[in-house]
Amino acid sequence: MSWSNWSGSVIASAPVLRPRDEAELSAAIRRAGKVRATGAGHSFMPLCESGELIVSLEDIAGELTVAADRRTARIPAGWSIRRLTAALWEEGLALANQGDVNPQSLAGAMATGTHGTGRDLGSLATFARGFRLVGPDGEARWCDAAANPDLFQAQRLSLGMFGIATEIEAAVVPAYHLAERIEKRRWDEVRETFDTLVEQHRHVEFWFFPHADSVILKTLEPTDPCDPPRSTTDMEETAFRRVLEIARRAPFLTPLLQRGMMRTRFTNRRRGPAHTIFPSDRTIRFEEMEYEMPRAVGLDTLGEVVRWIRRKRLPVTFPFEFRVVAGDDIWMSPMNAGPVAAISMHQYARMPWQALFADAEAIFRANGGRPHWAKRHRLTRADVDALYPMAERYREVRRAADPAAKFLNPHLEALFS
Repeated sequence: MSWSNWSGSVIASAPVLRPRDEAELSAAIRRAGKVRATGAGHSFMPLCESGELIVSLEDIAGELTVAADRRTARIPAGWSIRRLTAALWEEGLALANQGDVNPQSLAGAMATGTHGTGRDLGSLATFARGFRLVGPDGEARWCDAAANPDLFQAQRLSLGMFGIATEIEAAVVPAYHLAERIEKRRWDEVRETFDTLVEQHRHVEFWFFPHADSVILKTLEPTDPCDPPRSTTDMEETAFRRVLEIARRAPFLTPLLQRGMMRTRFTNRRRGPAHTIFPSDRTIRFEEMEYEMPRAVGLDTLGEVVRWIRRKRLPVTFPFEFRVVAGDDIWMSPMNAGPVAAISMHQYARMPWQALFADAEAIFRANGGRPHWAKRHRLTRADVDALYPMAERYREVRRAADPAAKFLNPHLEALFS
């Protein structure tokens, strides 16, 4: 049997177990020598890779339990963001923020620091209030800020190394609606006004094709209650797919193709329940690297990377995505040093990406960036220690929780064993 991630770049030859309840999961963990958990496979790094056993929690029965004060909820950890947010909506509740896709499991999204955008909004890991974890001995334990506090602090962004979560207590908010607006703006204008836009809007981000001179700007604002939108995506992908296939066959045409695409009018408006507006359909497979830059140097760093691509006429076929995320206090979070500008670099999955990402990563690192753990990076153990003051404390908690390293794989052993 084999498993692969969403982009197809990580493949593991191991059985994938889909337990029906926690007892079956516990028995499997107890028997296994090595085990990793998987959700939707949206990690581009080999986080879920295992040579022995991979576990998916998608089939474990569970239900949403809302606290009496309606400020938190107990959630089956294997539920997708899509399933969770629909269930919360039925209760008149929502997550305070989401990313732009929703197939990921809640556990996987929290474990990797997945985030959306917003000046005052942190990653999904900041919503965590407690975890039910099945450890290497198959026993389930609860951890939160009061019970097993060190384990809780490490588990908030765990990379799946401290056990397999079966239930998560998370902060929730009253349900709300959003209005989405997409428009085209010149890059030099957005660069000058972006900080003002961030102050004016609850959510603002943009996409920037590196060989064009305009960006696609997206804002989200709270709005009056309204019906769900007719469309499930912010932009239609058919024409872009054709452009990518041309660029794959003739990479030298990439600059011309991007300038041609950006002559199109990019305008779109949607309104609806927040959980129907945050995510969009993303059906074109790509590879991704994302670096969280200190907020103050984010735009300058993006400008430097774009100038490098233009100077060498490199066939970077996808646009950069630029967002802002609030700071946090999570030990291994890229946002724990303060607010960041997140720069996501993508490449069509059917085209070479390794050399492009390696050269761009050098620019991101030179400007003080730290990578998203689930996106492509080349950190070493020494890099982890240099970037994260709590790294060794994190390792100590991991060793105590899993002395035989049952939940490690070669990628994680190199960084955290």
